[in-house]
Amino acid sequence: MTIASTAPHQAGVPGTAPDDFRRRLLEGMAAAVRECGFRDSTVADVVRHARTSRRTFYEHFPGKQACFIALLREANAAMVRQIAAAVDRRAPWDVQVRQAIEAWIAAAQADLDLTLSWIRDLPSLGADARHLQRESLEAFIVLVRDLTDTPELRAAGVAPPSRQLMVMLLGGLRELIATTVEDGGDIGGITEVAVRATQALLDPNRRPARP
Repeated sequence: MTIASTAPHQAGVPGTAPDDFRRRLLEGMAAAVRECGFRDSTVADVVRHARTSRRTFYEHFPGKQACFIALLREANAAMVRQIAAAVDRRAPWDVQVRQAIEAWIAAAQADLDLTLSWIRDLPSLGADARHLQRESLEAFIVLVRDLTDTPELRAAGVAPPSRQLMVMLLGGLRELIATTVEDGGDIGGITEVAVRATQALLDPNRRPARP
């Protein structure tokens, strides 16, 4: 999974409401990951960046892993919103595909440290991480369904893909981004192949696969 920064980095002020404290702690976790990675970061690093106390941290999260997963959950939701907002539903269907893919890649590029942490650290964090991965996949499936189930796309002959096809599409794009990031490549360089592959899968004129 690829993620973007969840909010502008602000220090906050004394007397902040509980929701604002939580936001500061999530931003503190993001800053700690950027500074030294999830594995080497500590609760002390998080509260230092958040400019709050360990007591406040434990009022909101039972531990570092819970805070990290909450950060990735919110970042994933922000990415879905970013992609949805980037697509002009009145544009030709192939242009909409390009807009969605470019927005996804831009979100991944926005915070490569967190993107790498999602790829490298999240899979080893047990059941909570697996639940988040499935939750993230479902959110993207809903997004693809919403983007493809419109009068404009139906008029162009594009129908919402099956769930199986969406899983293949999303999994392939995620793996392409993940391997590119891990290999130190430029994510922007995969834009064209990702756009063409997605357009090919959705193309209303493509020949159906033989059984």
